[in-house]
Amino acid sequence: MIKAVIDMGTNTFNLLIARTTENSFEPLLSTKEGVALGMGGINKNIIAEDAWMRAFVCLDNFKRYCDKWEVESLVVVGTSSIRGATNASKFIKQVDQFLNTKTIIVDGRKEAELIYHGVCWSHQFTDSALIIDIGGGSTEFICADKTGILNLESFEIGVSRVFQKFEFSDPMTSEQVAIIEEFFEQNAGDFIDSLNCKTLIGASGSFESLYELIYKLPFPKEIALIDLDLPILIKYLDKMIFSTIEEREENQYIIPIRRKMMHITSVKIRWVINRMKANKVVISPCSIKEGALMYYPIK
Repeated sequence: MIKAVIDMGTNTFNLLIARTTENSFEPLLSTKEGVALGMGGINKNIIAEDAWMRAFVCLDNFKRYCDKWEVESLVVVGTSSIRGATNASKFIKQVDQFLNTKTIIVDGRKEAELIYHGVCWSHQFTDSALIIDIGGGSTEFICADKTGILNLESFEIGVSRVFQKFEFSDPMTSEQVAIIEEFFEQNAGDFIDSLNCKTLIGASGSFESLYELIYKLPFPKEIALIDLDLPILIKYLDKMIFSTIEEREENQYIIPIRRKMMHITSVKIRWVINRMKANKVVISPCSIKEGALMYYPIK
């Protein structure tokens, strides 16, 4: 069975096409496009007109890929910027007509659960670890061990929300960084305090970009966890936090869709590492799309 998942995220739309069996999958194509669906509207609870147009340019490209691979089953998932938009029903109706499918809008906790199922393809849990998935609209935290999920939560503290909520100089000042950290503190600090995890698992996305930035190599294609050197990671996070947009735009190791907000992403990752007192950081190449691929039945 050739199956595909489209994850319509707030910043990025992801497509995964895979050959699936009951208990496994073989990736055939994995690609992403920077759509910025939440830009111009996420804090107003709408999908802006220009973002709407970008979404359908991307979906048209994804549809061509699905046709080329003769996809037999398509799962489309909508997350934070869609579930919070007052014009979401009209948007989803148009998506469903265009793709001949029925989009699944997941709430934050279901999104976190799917992320966990995705990460499980790359990692067998023993000791407890905290998964973090940094999205544009929301950020999901999942604490798990060998028994399964211990606790999970989704907070509306995505990088696109922060980017549009506050005003920043270029580069950011220490005072502006402190304002962002206080925003995270007020919304998610108590949750992290309630956990006892020292290992942080970054779910794909921005963590893959950090790997490429640090090691100057493409992110490996294998479905397995990859360790990051923690002191080196902190060094690069600090560098990104106080980088200019020009520096990020000229950095060939940061993919274009991450350059505008990589400084905010870096503030968040550093804040989480410090808050949980992490002693190990690893990256999972899997996230919500891999979880949705095997979680939802064939249609």
